[in-house]
Order: sequence, then structure tokens, then C-alpha cells
Amino acid sequence: MRRVLAALAFLAVAASGQWLETTVYLPDSLGRPSDRQALAYNSVDDKVYVGCDSGVAVLSGATNQQVAWHRTSSVVSALAYNQQENKVYVASTFVDSVSVIDGATNALVATIPVGRWTLRFTCNPLNNRVYCTDNWDSLVAVIDGAGDSVVATASARYTPWASCCNTRNNKVYVANYERHCVTVIDCAGDTAAAEIRSGSHPSALCYNPQDNKVYCANGMDATVTVIDGASNGVLATLKPDVGPYALCYNPRENKVYVANARDSTVTVIDGERDTVVASVAVGSVPRSLCYNAANNKVYCVNTVSNDVTVIDGATNKALVTIGVGDQPVELVWNPAENRVYVASRQGSSVSVLRDSMPAAVSEMMSDECGTMNVRTTLARNTLVLPVSPFTLYYSLFNLTGRKVLDLKPGANDVSRLAPGVYFVVTSSPFSSPPEGGAVSGHR
Repeated sequence: MRRVLAALAFLAVAASGQWLETTVYLPDSLGRPSDRQALAYNSVDDKVYVGCDSGVAVLSGATNQQVAWHRTSSVVSALAYNQQENKVYVASTFVDSVSVIDGATNALVATIPVGRWTLRFTCNPLNNRVYCTDNWDSLVAVIDGAGDSVVATASARYTPWASCCNTRNNKVYVANYERHCVTVIDCAGDTAAAEIRSGSHPSALCYNPQDNKVYCANGMDATVTVIDGASNGVLATLKPDVGPYALCYNPRENKVYVANARDSTVTVIDGERDTVVASVAVGSVPRSLCYNAANNKVYCVNTVSNDVTVIDGATNKALVTIGVGDQPVELVWNPAENRVYVASRQGSSVSVLRDSMPAAVSEMMSDECGTMNVRTTLARNTLVLPVSPFTLYYSLFNLTGRKVLDLKPGANDVSRLAPGVYFVVTSSPFSSPPEGGAVSGHR
């Protein structure tokens, strides 16, 4: 009897191609920081920035290693990357300034006085300016990307929350959480040009450039307001599932995704017709979304169930749910490495997901496995393997082909394994136990 090789991603499902590639720990001089809630990606230098309760960690996108650390006096509330200047902007809770990090050198190059509580940044590539929502003073501070100074302030309504940029009409939109409206800023003069009535407690915005529309998620009355980018008029009010909290846009399919925190679903909206086309069940309390353009997939972070659901952009089907850290809250995609980083509010790590499969593994699964489906589950550091009369031996191999653990049918404790990609090798009762060297290849 031949051996059947099934690829298993540690804390993932191999058949979907989604992997928890590694877990990055971020220690500092005071111990491991927690409260990770902000992420940004540097597309020029392939770096990832992680905002924590006491600073910003800079990770190499190629190696996932921490290469720099910037201490802050408070919890980091927002991060943004300005590609034109290769700079990263850092806002901290109840701090009257924004810090600027040079993307190439990792050096702190400026401290810009702004309002007391910046919650969001929006970069406008048309004028090289960064718009900072000041939740405390109900203002939007406008930072010049080249000069690192505040060049204007625009009035918003009470508690400006989310923001997004319309690059066709050179506008920035600000959702005012407590005033149930959206402020439109004309970026030519950096002044508030209009106020659009939304639903109750708008908490998220996203822009559809194909149809020049802005979508506003209203968490309290469970609606999504669709705004015309040219006229500022309301085109439609949609009813997704309960508790819309986050949005993202899929340009390939012209779809808008709505994470519904109160009923654990993601609503899919057709961007052309503004109609609901699907409702996808995800984990508990979905709170953030990001789109992966390389594989046409949407990633949804589920804060209470501590996992990420991956949705196929073409079929609207949930492909896999991947366990991550404690209370995940934010996502960012690294297109250079095709990795998705997941920041968790508690704990001491950032989860790194990768949608790829080593060539050797893919070949072996195709050549040897055929239609064989080894159903494995992994939860709370316990790997559960099926009990079958056709399988006697289970072994776990790493990517170098070295056997790291003998397994048995049923529950297996894998808590001592380092995060990474492993293979489950199964043998029939008529074959000898598997030995090392059965797997070769690299990732």
C-alpha cells in the first residue's frame, strides 16, 4: 500500500491553500506589549508596522523579523503609510501630536501637533496630504506630506470616526458617529463642502472607484448608505445583516463586503446595482476586512472566536477559517509576499497568514493523494486525527522532511511545536511505519 501524504498548515486547513505561516512575537524592554490594534504596510521597503499599547514595531515583510521599535507614551490608535513620501504616520490615544517614521531608515523624523485623539488617517495621493480625524475636537487636521506640518483644519460633526478618499473627485469623507452623518471635505480647499445624512452611528466607509460611490456602514440601525461621489446625493439605503461594522471593496468583482458584528456574517453587495447578493457565515463578532488582489479573496477577522475566515471573491463562499491570536482586531495585506498580518488586542503576537503552498507539497498532494481526504482538525493546541481501519500510523514531518512527532488516531497534544508548516503522513496497516526523509522541498 502506498503512503498518503496530506499537507497540514499549523492552525490552518491545507486543502484551501491558506496557511498560518508563523507567529511573530514582539517583546520590548518592559515585556511583551499587548493591545495591538493598528497595522500598516510599506510597499516601497516591504515592511509591516504594528501599533501596540506602548509603541510601534517594524517588521521585515520578507523575513517576518522585528527590525525596529518606536516607543510611544500611549496606545497607538492609528497608522497610515504615505507611499509618495515613504513615511508612516502614528497616532496615539489622547496625545496631541502625530509621529512620522521614515520608511527607509526607520528613524523618527517629525512630531506634528494635531488634535487630542486621532482615530483614523486617510492619505490623498492627489495632493500628497494626510487627513487626520480628531475625535476629541471634532476636526480634521490636514498634514502636508512633504513638509510634515498641519496646513489646514476642516470642521466635522461630533465624534468623527472613519474616513475614506474619493480620488476621482478629490474628496475626503468623514463618518460622524454620534451625529449620524457624513462630512464631505473638498480637498482643493480643504474645507467642509457638504453634510450627508446617514443611518444611525456610522462606523465605516469605503470607496468604489469603478462606480464612483461611497459606502457608509451604520451600526445601530443596520443599514449601509450609498453616496454618489459626484453629487454627494444618497443613491440607496441597503439592509445587510445585523450590526454592520467594517467594509472593504473588491475591484475585480466590483463587490462591497460588510462585516456584521452582531450576527457573525459578511454581507456581499453588488457594486453596480447596489443589491445584496450573498450573506456569508463567519466566526463570532467579525470586526475587520481586507482584500487580497493576488488571489481574489477577502479576509475577515473574528474577534470573539479568535480566527480569520477567508472568503472566495468569485463564489462568495467561505473557504477556510484559520485560528489566530487572542482577540484579533485588524488586518493588512502584504502584496510583495502575499501575506496577511493579523493584529490581536490581547496576547503577545501577530499572526502571519500566507496563501501559497510549497511547490513540492503541491506536487506530492496531487501525485500521491488523489481524492483522498484526511480530515484533521486543530483547536486549542490539540490535533485530532481520524480513526480509520485503513490507517495505522500517523507521523508529523516539517518542511525539511524530518519527522518531529509520532501521532495517533484521535487527540494529539501539539502545544510544544513551533509555529510553521507541517505534514501529516499516514500509512496503511499493511505498510511499515513512515521514516524521515519522506518530504523534501522549501517554501
